[in-house]
Amino acid sequence: MSTTRRAAVLAIVVCALAFTLAVPLRTYLSQRSEIAEQEQRQSELQKEVAELQARQAALNDPAQVEAEARRRLRYVMPGETPYLVQLPQDTQQNPQQQPQQQPGPGDAAWYEQLWSTLGG
Repeated sequence: MSTTRRAAVLAIVVCALAFTLAVPLRTYLSQRSEIAEQEQRQSELQKEVAELQARQAALNDPAQVEAEARRRLRYVMPGETPYLVQLPQDTQQNPQQQPQQQPGPGDAAWYEQLWSTLGG
């Protein structure tokens, strides 16, 4: 066999090996990146579970439950007088209570004013 034929056969064998290994290598690399993502997700979920367990332990305390009921549900003990302070910025007016204003000539957008001056 001549050297050219040997080189061609060798090139064909190398290409066949490269194509044979390309798909498993790509699969291996994609699985490794997916494993890394899943490990990160698992660590995040473990942190969340730890936080929820700490919250559960805190809510097993009757004083904490009472404080949450007072804060979130505005519960008061018998004999206590509740006070609710409303600040002006806390109250929102209903759209029905606001008077309807007719737009004046100065209320239009700049391009509408320009168009009205050009159009006559």
